[in-house]
Amino acid sequence: MLFLHETHKVIGAKEDEFEAAYRDQWLPTMAKSDDARLLWYANHAHGSGMSYQVVTITAVADGRAWEDLAHRARTGDLQAWMREVDTLRHEVEGKMLMPLPWSPMQEVDLATVPVDGRDHELSMYMEDTMWPYDGKLQDYIDACGSVYSKSLKVDPSERLISIQLALQPALGSSVRNEVTLMQKIHDAGRLQHLLMSEIPLEMRKPGTWMHDALAVRDQWESKLLRTSAWSPLY
Repeated sequence: MLFLHETHKVIGAKEDEFEAAYRDQWLPTMAKSDDARLLWYANHAHGSGMSYQVVTITAVADGRAWEDLAHRARTGDLQAWMREVDTLRHEVEGKMLMPLPWSPMQEVDLATVPVDGRDHELSMYMEDTMWPYDGKLQDYIDACGSVYSKSLKVDPSERLISIQLALQPALGSSVRNEVTLMQKIHDAGRLQHLLMSEIPLEMRKPGTWMHDALAVRDQWESKLLRTSAWSPLY
C-alpha cells in the first residue's frame, strides 16, 4: 500500500472551485476502479501557517496502480482534470509514502472507503513531519514506535491526540530522512493549553520523549489541519 501525499498552495479566490474539483471529480473518478481512493481532504487552519493550503492523501493499492495513475494523469483520462486543477493553485508538492512498520494503518480496504462525498462533522489533525539526523532515521523510527506512539495509548477519555497513520517516503521518491505522522486531535481544549503553555521541566528531563528524542532529531514541522465536511476519513 502506497500513500500519495500532496500539499496544494491554492489560489485564494478559487478555493471553492479547487475543493469542488476534488469532491466532484477526483473522488468519484478514483471510485471507478480498485486501484486508489482519496482518504483525506484537509485545509491548513487559518492562523496556524501558510494561507490557503490544502493537504490531500490518496491511498494507492500498489506500484502498478501508481504507475497506471501517473500515466492517466500525464496522457490519459485525468490529463484534462490535472490541467484544470493547475489553474486553481499556485503549486503542488507531492510525495509517495509508505507506512512505518508500527503504523496503526497498514493496508486500506479500498472498497470500504466512502466515495459519495457525504457530509459529516469536522475534525482536526496535527500533521507532524520530522527530519532525523543523518544516520539516525531508523533509530528515530524505532524510538517513535516504541516510546512516543505507546505514550499516546491512554484511556480514550484522556486522549489529546492519536496517531492514525505513520509514514516515510518510498525509496527514491523524496527526502529520505523524513517521517510524517497524521495525528487526530481529540481534545481541542487541551491543545489550546498546550499551545499557550511552556512545556514543564519534568516533561523535558532525561527519560522523557521530549528530552531523549533530541538524540535522533531536533527539527520538525507541525500543521493544524481541518478536514472538509466531506473528507472520506475524518
